[in-house]
Amino acid sequence: MNGDTGRRPLGLVACGALVRNVIELTRRRGWDADVHGIAATHHLRPARIAEAVEAKLAELDGRYDRVVVVYGDCGTVGALDRVLARHGAVRPEGPHCYEMYAGDDFGPLVAERDGGTYVLTDWLVRNWERAVVRSLGLDRRPSLSGAYFGGFRRVLHLRQAPDPALDDKARGIAASLGLPLETRDTGLGDLERRLVSLVEG
Repeated sequence: MNGDTGRRPLGLVACGALVRNVIELTRRRGWDADVHGIAATHHLRPARIAEAVEAKLAELDGRYDRVVVVYGDCGTVGALDRVLARHGAVRPEGPHCYEMYAGDDFGPLVAERDGGTYVLTDWLVRNWERAVVRSLGLDRRPSLSGAYFGGFRRVLHLRQAPDPALDDKARGIAASLGLPLETRDTGLGDLERRLVSLVEG
């Protein structure tokens, strides 16, 4: 505890798609921080991201000397940044969460084959049934798969860590969509570099 204010030094509010890696970074780098997750399924309706983050920041008001929100803009069209400004919080740069893994390589990677790339991360592979199949209603109406995925040409797995079970599952996801799978190893990529810069810089 900070003896002067009674506050903890750092609070990290992280997208659920990143929270596992944020916890890993916090432990590995020895940060004196608490990590608070926000449901990753809000990405299906980006307007909910700013609302959920604002509710969490209001809940945490006064508890931390600094708050870092681990999100990209994620389709909020600036609404998330306006929320952060109101609460004195900051976030890593970047358009969305998955871009943080590949950083500057993300644009060229997804532009290969004239676009049409569906991106997987380890989190999304691990949570495919809950985050995609059930959230989009594909468990009840599989015929909707073409409407959601018909415009894609391939699946690109940005892999944070090799895991044979996840690799098998990623292949199964791509096969279920009728698309070829490519895998690129990113580790934590720019997520680590950007977050370290904010926390330690």
